[in-house]
Amino acid sequence: MAPMGIRLSPLGMAVFCLLGLGVLYHLYSGFLAGRFAFFMLSEPAAAGPETPHGSAAGGAVDLRELLVVSVLAATRGGEEVKRVREGNVLNAKAKGKTREGAEEQLTTGDLLSNRRMFYLLKSAFPAVQINSEERVDTADQETVPWDRSIPEDIKQKIQPKEVPAESVTVWIDPLDATQEYTEDLRQYVTTMVCVAVNGKPVIGVIHKPFSSYTAWAMVDGGSNIKARSSYNEKTPRIIVSRSHAGKVEQVARQTFGNKTVIIPAGGAGYKVLALLDVPEKNQEEADVYIHVTYIKKWDICAGNAVLRALGGHMTTLTGEEISYTGSDGNEGGLIASINMNHKALIEKLPDLEKTSHK
Repeated sequence: MAPMGIRLSPLGMAVFCLLGLGVLYHLYSGFLAGRFAFFMLSEPAAAGPETPHGSAAGGAVDLRELLVVSVLAATRGGEEVKRVREGNVLNAKAKGKTREGAEEQLTTGDLLSNRRMFYLLKSAFPAVQINSEERVDTADQETVPWDRSIPEDIKQKIQPKEVPAESVTVWIDPLDATQEYTEDLRQYVTTMVCVAVNGKPVIGVIHKPFSSYTAWAMVDGGSNIKARSSYNEKTPRIIVSRSHAGKVEQVARQTFGNKTVIIPAGGAGYKVLALLDVPEKNQEEADVYIHVTYIKKWDICAGNAVLRALGGHMTTLTGEEISYTGSDGNEGGLIASINMNHKALIEKLPDLEKTSHK
């Protein structure tokens, strides 16, 4: 018997071929899609902006770069402060009262400086927490670019140092000494930026807008400012807030002697600079800075960092270190000094701490 053969009709052959092509198409298209996805994920985006440091949760930030942007923020904020004052368009208004009952002033200079400083820092380091004295209005949001250049003076003195972004808190004071600003006492006015890592102040920038002088320092890094070489510890010159001069004077003279000099001044930034070697004729000099009432951390963080970097001290009136996390206020008053026996100074001032909580 002859073997039986199987013959497909033309229609069957066509269906068989179509099925084969379909299988090949799906296999090959899947392979291509996988290769394309791999290519897109592995290649950097072309011609796109560089991702800012600290842009992702859990990322790292370079403290040297943060110092550069902090200096830039303070100077750019200062430009706004100066422009508003010289144009006499302050639009000053009361924003509330201090614990002592004094009116707190708010000006256009505060607001414009705050916007410039905040968004410059936020654009460069979006994952870093930023605390500012003034409220940030999202309606005024702007992107303030940084070209990522490192000035030579910082490049020569400061080495790169990365820390976790979540450990960093930036404190900015867009206009320190607002009351004096409204009175046109320009020498007291500063703009300040401070960087704290795990609550400890490590970078401080204090800028004087009306003289274009900027002091900066980084703990365990370097600085562009020095401590003064001469102090009088027996009869120190004590710098205090203008509103507190009478409160401090009697106790200070009883403690240090009748020859003690009390220097009333405005602005926490100005008072810290008084302890240092500042090459400006309108900068007063002091040996000790004392504040006897509640004070906000953005007022004192930058000065604290600068003093720490130069070997000085800023503590509460009882000698406790001030942590720059949590609440925005410091309840314990402060005493600041450099190249002096800080502990001995604290022991001489037992009565002032009682007034710091008022």
